[in-house]
Amino acid sequence: MPDLLTTLIADIQQPTTAPFAVLHRAEGPGVEILRGDIIDVDRLADIPLGTHDGPQVLALVPYRQITERGFVCHDDAAPLRCLLVRQSEVVDLDYALRLLPADDVPVTGGAFDIDDDTYAAMVDRVVAEEIGRGEGANFVIRRDFVAHTDTPAPRAALALLRRLLLGEPGAYWTFAVHAGEETMVGATPERHVSVADGQVMMNPISGTYRHPATGPDGPGLLEFLEDPKETEELFMVVDEELKMMSRVCDRGGQVLGPYLKQMSALTHTEYLLAGHTDRDVREVLRETMFAATVTGSPVENAARVIARHERVGRGYYSGMLALIGADPEGRQTLDAPILIRTVYLADGGAVRVPVGATLVRHSVPAHEVAETHAKAAGVLRALGLRPAVQAADAPDLAAYPGVAAALARRNESLAAFWLRPQQDRPVPALLGRDALIVDAEDTWTAMLAHLLRRLGMRVTVQRWDAPTCDADLVVAGPGPGDPRRLDDPRMARLRQIMTDRLAAGRPLLAVCLSHQILAGLLGLPLRPLAEPHQGTQRRIDLFGRDVRVGFYNTFTATMPEAPVAAELAGDPSTGEVYALRGPGFASVQCHLESLLSTDGVDILADLVPALLNSRAAAPTLVPRIS
Repeated sequence: MPDLLTTLIADIQQPTTAPFAVLHRAEGPGVEILRGDIIDVDRLADIPLGTHDGPQVLALVPYRQITERGFVCHDDAAPLRCLLVRQSEVVDLDYALRLLPADDVPVTGGAFDIDDDTYAAMVDRVVAEEIGRGEGANFVIRRDFVAHTDTPAPRAALALLRRLLLGEPGAYWTFAVHAGEETMVGATPERHVSVADGQVMMNPISGTYRHPATGPDGPGLLEFLEDPKETEELFMVVDEELKMMSRVCDRGGQVLGPYLKQMSALTHTEYLLAGHTDRDVREVLRETMFAATVTGSPVENAARVIARHERVGRGYYSGMLALIGADPEGRQTLDAPILIRTVYLADGGAVRVPVGATLVRHSVPAHEVAETHAKAAGVLRALGLRPAVQAADAPDLAAYPGVAAALARRNESLAAFWLRPQQDRPVPALLGRDALIVDAEDTWTAMLAHLLRRLGMRVTVQRWDAPTCDADLVVAGPGPGDPRRLDDPRMARLRQIMTDRLAAGRPLLAVCLSHQILAGLLGLPLRPLAEPHQGTQRRIDLFGRDVRVGFYNTFTATMPEAPVAAELAGDPSTGEVYALRGPGFASVQCHLESLLSTDGVDILADLVPALLNSRAAAPTLVPRIS
């Protein structure tokens, strides 16, 4: 009886081809061939679960599922499609390469739908209008390479798969999926999330060393590793995915790495995040939609920015493939890569390769344009649209002298709390005390909650527009936007929460955006920074304490001309105010919960007990923000 791969090769010669998936996973058993039936479901919770003795399920999760979290998008009706696996087989790579079609996939046309000059102008606009106005730290805006082929989609997918298996050996998943009218083939470098035996792994990848035409070399890599822009870009996405880990893992997420991810045309830097969960894997998928590396941060506002700057829906780009099953003990398993570096093949012959660059405060438009070309290069080579590269001849960049030391230096100033297994650090004064954290549309609140729980508090997180409950401590959280906006309902609500709390003489801690709003209420002027501090680590004097902390702000409170009812910590040379404190209240501009805050948990362990023990008295508030 012929094996499944042989049967599949014969099947693609027919006018119609039944659904299939061929997967080569970095942590898989070999080349997996999956055949089965297709169903569409509405929500991630509706995905059928496999069992050890029953079928696995391969879900194609489109970007539009982000609406399950209440976030906005262009709704292109891309289905949440599931391949219910009825037959499966594993073969070794050499055998698969012998059977997969080696023929060309002739392609005509071929150009980006947004030309280089227009994309460069988009980069400038996003940096100025979004990051420059406090909407977030980084954003990923895509463009699509489009072409046409007359090769039927299933056959084209398997032929391209063979080329990618040979040309992109560093991929996390190399795959071809044909599911009705949805056909895709790719070599994605990035695990979004996996679950095995309750262990959750995420894999933020960011920072891109574009290999020169002569091939990658050690000096070029070392120059890349010392580039502050590339370093900050990676730290930003690690922080964003730590927010997700703190939501789905009771004990947060340990940061492992950094490592190199070497591909054929480029090399990335990456970390692994590890934690433990008891949640259903479908809930893990929902709570982690979608990676900051393909959206931005904070993710909720990044979705709005994407909708403002991209003209149409994303389809499956930046979504996930999700292979769901169970281990021999019946525990759920999940392996979900991000859908990037992927070719989409339509029945009519349309070929589409979406790609995006991560835009940060000091993005250079020409460099971001070049990054989109480099990211598309691997799959465009498979299509015959770029010169071939002999991946086997590339040097192992991780072994180059100095690289290991350069990577290790990345961690020298990071928070040890996140670099080691999470441990409780109970503070006697906080045991059994209640904290309410107000989420202002940035899930830094999940990391704050995690830290406060480790210190012994009972913590509740609620959205800014929910009724405020009483608690021993209220933490008014961070969020995007301009704190001076009097017409913004979110800003107005945060002002009201803090005004009421201060009037009641009850302990209040304000963070980042809420620090700025509180400063305005106390009479301090607010202004935009000449250059945003999004994703920067700075050494500051925090009430006489020399600390290194992470900043994610575009606006700042500044030193007032007249005395105010608070003690200030700030920079006399720039006028920036980093922190405020008074009887029963305190605020910080920095993120003590960030990976970038070296001693953040220690600062919090001192700050909160002092705040709870201080004698509260309502300070004098000005009627509006200065």
